[in-house]
Amino acid sequence: MSLELSPAPPVTAAKRDIPASSFPEPTSFDIDSASARLADALAQTAVERDRIGGHAGAERELIRKSGLLALAVPRSAGGLDASWPVVYGVVRRIAQADSALAHVFGFHHLQVATVLLYGNEEQRRRLLRQTIDERWFWGNALNPLDTRLVATPRKGGWLLEGIKTYASGSVGSDRLIVSAQVLEPGDAPRVLVGNVATRARGIDVRQDWDSFGQRQTDSGTVTFDAVFLARDDVIEAPGTVRTPRATLRQLVSQLTMANVYLGIALGAFDAARRFTREEARPWPASGVARSADDPYVQHRYGDLWLLLRPAELAADAAALRLQAALARGSALTAAERGEVAIEVAEAKVLAHRAAIETSSQLFELTGARSTSARFGLDRFWRNARVHTLHDPVDYKLRDIGRYRLEGSAPEPSAYS
Repeated sequence: MSLELSPAPPVTAAKRDIPASSFPEPTSFDIDSASARLADALAQTAVERDRIGGHAGAERELIRKSGLLALAVPRSAGGLDASWPVVYGVVRRIAQADSALAHVFGFHHLQVATVLLYGNEEQRRRLLRQTIDERWFWGNALNPLDTRLVATPRKGGWLLEGIKTYASGSVGSDRLIVSAQVLEPGDAPRVLVGNVATRARGIDVRQDWDSFGQRQTDSGTVTFDAVFLARDDVIEAPGTVRTPRATLRQLVSQLTMANVYLGIALGAFDAARRFTREEARPWPASGVARSADDPYVQHRYGDLWLLLRPAELAADAAALRLQAALARGSALTAAERGEVAIEVAEAKVLAHRAAIETSSQLFELTGARSTSARFGLDRFWRNARVHTLHDPVDYKLRDIGRYRLEGSAPEPSAYS
């Protein structure tokens, strides 16, 4: 199935109430069609919702109704069993219209990947079947830099107490993947990974995300007050040594973000292109009747495209390499995993640069009128600037340089 990127719809505000009936249950599911319709629907309200911020409940329901939450779920559990290149193509397409909800959508699939890579056979069968049957929307409370969530052993499981911040997709989710510090006398801190119902007793998800970009990623603070985590819901026990295949989970995450960045860049480019052709006025010294005929404007669009095209190619190549690594299963070696990590790092750096530069330079090509709030073109830069701060790009460049210089692949971590 192809996922060619089509131009995003016009960037205009519209009424927020979108009927859920826009997404009838398909008899023969077409991923291309479903993703295009979803992106079109989200684009109609993207400017207005960016202005308002908060929780996009109606739009989250549209995503649920679209059937696309089943993309990464295996066919044996009732899912669509799509490859990761296809999943990333959908993330990218949605990000062209609305990068905040593309982040939420992509991170749902990241949690599905967490179950697939960390869970045992029974957990994979149970949790993924429930994901389909109950139409779960997954969120997370995993932030590895926030170590305030503590797990204490109890009969039959663990007791969770504490806080997790930057919990993307937590607001409005059905299920959370969580990580917690295990503190036992005489032992160094260890980490467990489990899953809990978002509305379980003792869980409070606060809608307190207030950054100037990615305003509807539902990345609130989650507090846990004596929340019981059953042993059967621990998908990675404390002290587990991850196999090379299990550590691909971090690369699934990094490439999800790369495709969100790339979607922002493509959305910004298309919005600028439309404005230049339909709205912009030519500079008097240009001697042309249309801004699009100005050779300097054309030159600059060529420059921007040469940021976008390599980023697209690198992201697609990394997705194929990641899919091949996953297919290797337990035979995947640490060296092979390292090669995937480098390709993902390359894709992320290129997408980072494309998103920041395109979303910033577009104003030099569209002129002062394009800064009017009614067009909402600033959201591309704000979204790119906030999201690309997730983890420092300089460490990706260091990893790439060290690998190309010395052949030393990055050690698996929460960010590599």
